[in-house]
Amino acid sequence: MHHSHHTVSFAQDASALPVPPALPRLRVGLIGLGTVGGGTYRVLQRNRALIAARTGRDIAVTKVAARNRARAQALVADDADVAVVEDAFALAAHPDIDVVVEAIGGTTVARELVLCAIAHGKHVVTANKALLAEHGEAIFAAAQAQGVVVGYEGAVAVSIPIIKALREGLTANRIEWVAGIINGTTNFILSEMRSKGVSFADALADAQARGFAEADPAFDVEGVDAAHKITLLAANAFGVPVRFDAVHVEGIHTLEQADVGFAERLGYRVKLLGLAKRQGLGLELRVHPTLLADDHLLAQVHGSMNAVLVKSDAAGLTMYYGAGAGAEQTASAVIADLVDVARVAGQAQHDRVPHLAFQPQAVVPLPVAPMADLVCRHYLRLDVADVQQTAARALATLGEAGVQVERMERFTHADGDGASALVVLTLPATQACIAAVAARLERLPGVRGSVRQLRLETLH
Repeated sequence: MHHSHHTVSFAQDASALPVPPALPRLRVGLIGLGTVGGGTYRVLQRNRALIAARTGRDIAVTKVAARNRARAQALVADDADVAVVEDAFALAAHPDIDVVVEAIGGTTVARELVLCAIAHGKHVVTANKALLAEHGEAIFAAAQAQGVVVGYEGAVAVSIPIIKALREGLTANRIEWVAGIINGTTNFILSEMRSKGVSFADALADAQARGFAEADPAFDVEGVDAAHKITLLAANAFGVPVRFDAVHVEGIHTLEQADVGFAERLGYRVKLLGLAKRQGLGLELRVHPTLLADDHLLAQVHGSMNAVLVKSDAAGLTMYYGAGAGAEQTASAVIADLVDVARVAGQAQHDRVPHLAFQPQAVVPLPVAPMADLVCRHYLRLDVADVQQTAARALATLGEAGVQVERMERFTHADGDGASALVVLTLPATQACIAAVAARLERLPGVRGSVRQLRLETLH
């Protein structure tokens, strides 16, 4: 058969595409040129034509403001279109800017800048989870009043479009629970503690040396960062206000290597989970170290990766996995928000996707269940002098308290002084009941120190 040789040339590389001159332009003001700001600028420059080909808009950074002016000048040196501005507030209010990207972090100056931009009719994009978890109500209300959009996809699980999934992809569903590994630093530390058998302190030092952890890691290791994120996920999942102060928060800084090791030998991995669940007429909102069966999807999330599992009535279980940190990974989400802004800028407010997935008038506060009422399975570790004697007494004590034991194992501590540990996995019991029985177990003769307690989740 004869083939005719018509050659068709395709521009393989999107960066080779010219930006069509007549496209409407979205003028972006970028405040802060650190990890997030710098990454956003670079990815936008590199993929500008590709983004224009997808959106029909030319999304361009036209002004930047940063504390380090020399660094800003160096970053935008060969870009004649970009002006470096001294005053961030002047940029936020500038008439020639359509949307402001806030990339400075923190909750003080960032809050003022975002409110200033909104007051001047600018759309805002931010990856600042602390800002929105703590001041979201005021910020979203101001944006609603001004008819502007606040995009924050990069604020939760960085590269993973989980906010978009909850607000748009799963919009038909009644969501039952959201559970996530949503802090890369702590997941890296826990992965190291498990795989290398090192202490929390050593794993943290390693994380800092590799740049995964801040010099002051408290926000991450004490669970605050994960709590900010689960606050935003819960609002989008359940149509509740942003209530950071209602989240129960425990970090991993007090977690002992022994428990990571014993859990492993019992077939479990320890993960720092953020959990938001419907519970009767209220909600559970909590962040804490959690035992998960080692064949569970979330137990397979290693290093600084993030993952979010959502249980909803129609879609069933859906899982979202991706990088939990990184300049370009965050930029991916920030630019997706800029594209949304470009598309909706001319739309009536009621035609847009609401900031927190539900129309503002439909947002209803639900009571957050007290932790004492939480029912789940528990892991208890008792350090004991005489295993035989103490095991029988411990089982009797648990039985009297009405706590059913699924299994009890004895382990020898690795530090070599011959001390034994009794590890108990319970069937579901209330937190109040477990706290009371732990206090009684600590008073048994032969039990040394405090009883270590961890929660266990099945998440099926």
